[in-house]
Amino acid sequence: MHLRDFARSGHPATLFSAFLYFDVSFMVWVLIGALGVYIARDLGLTASQKGILVALPILGGSLFRVAMGLLTDRIGPKKTGMIGQLVVLLPLVWGWRFADDLPQLMALGLLLGVAGASFAVALPLASRWYPPQHQGLAMGIAGAGNSGTVLASLFAPRLAEGLGWHGVFGLALLPVVLTFAVYLMLAKDSPEQPPPKPWGSYFTVLQEADTWWFNVLYGVTFGGFVGLASFLAIFFYDQYGLSKVMAGNFTALCVFAGSMFRPLGGYLADRFGGLRMLKILFGAIGTLMLGVGLLPPLAVVTILLFLGMSCLGMGNGSVFQLVPQRFRQEIGVVTGVVGAAGGVGGFLLPSFLGIFKDLTGSYGTGFFLLAGMACYCLMALRCLERDWRATWLQDFAPTVVQIQAD
Repeated sequence: MHLRDFARSGHPATLFSAFLYFDVSFMVWVLIGALGVYIARDLGLTASQKGILVALPILGGSLFRVAMGLLTDRIGPKKTGMIGQLVVLLPLVWGWRFADDLPQLMALGLLLGVAGASFAVALPLASRWYPPQHQGLAMGIAGAGNSGTVLASLFAPRLAEGLGWHGVFGLALLPVVLTFAVYLMLAKDSPEQPPPKPWGSYFTVLQEADTWWFNVLYGVTFGGFVGLASFLAIFFYDQYGLSKVMAGNFTALCVFAGSMFRPLGGYLADRFGGLRMLKILFGAIGTLMLGVGLLPPLAVVTILLFLGMSCLGMGNGSVFQLVPQRFRQEIGVVTGVVGAAGGVGGFLLPSFLGIFKDLTGSYGTGFFLLAGMACYCLMALRCLERDWRATWLQDFAPTVVQIQAD
């Protein structure tokens, strides 16, 4: 596959807009997690309260992604993205000027989920411009916007040292407004945007077993990525005694791996097949998270988390190399549904990490649970492989062979 052919096959300005919208939205989405150590200190939160607080924006993302996916198919991704970016301004102002107790932070955290729902807009916006043989790379580039979590982890603690955590919410308004202006000028809906369907017809995808399998797969890959991105600063601070800023640095390192390896996962899935990639990646994730659960020394656990987040990121790209093949006409709503499942996984992981810490005194149990889910996905894919190859996946096989030949 030649990158020149890829560039000519779609709309680069829209792809960039999708990436930027996704990137800044994800930065805002995990802001509570990046500031979690500061908020927990001021409010005196327990481990369970910390876990649930940083997980609530992820749950909000799940709730809003289905709605955003439906709007994407009904009115187009550009208009939907504009609405989403304007709504996100509300919780940022709330956090900046008003929120000063746990109930308010929990409520604005749920509303920040609108930023996480950008997933259900940015990916269809990019996907509809590119042919099947370039879906993995296009979706990977757009999906690399989850690197916004790196920005939050790296800069939010530093800014909070000088501005306080309230001030960081206010400062975040600036990139959101600038991104809105760029998006308004550059983003363009694809001419292949399907006409609106009756509302009820969108939910027929829920009757497809493959939808639910994609939900499970993405619940582990994306849920693992965003759940850890939200919680690792607290983990490094509590478990290894790092300073607040240094905990953010270590988190940013691990999150960077997951973000930057997502396009590679999509590219490799284009080249060798998403199914094959996922089988390899789930085996690696299970092994690496098992090692993290043993809570080894800081240097070792950082390497394991760096590699584990890399695999989770590539897994995200690989899952969404398969989704457009199976649901080309319903990509908006399916992206919303599958993205919502990923958000549910991202909500459960930090919640369980905090709850098990309070119950057992160790974060290890939560990582063992993630390892077990990765192994379950590996076994499920081995069972599904024959059926998928005999039905929808076989239609794409000649293209994959041609790409490999190139």
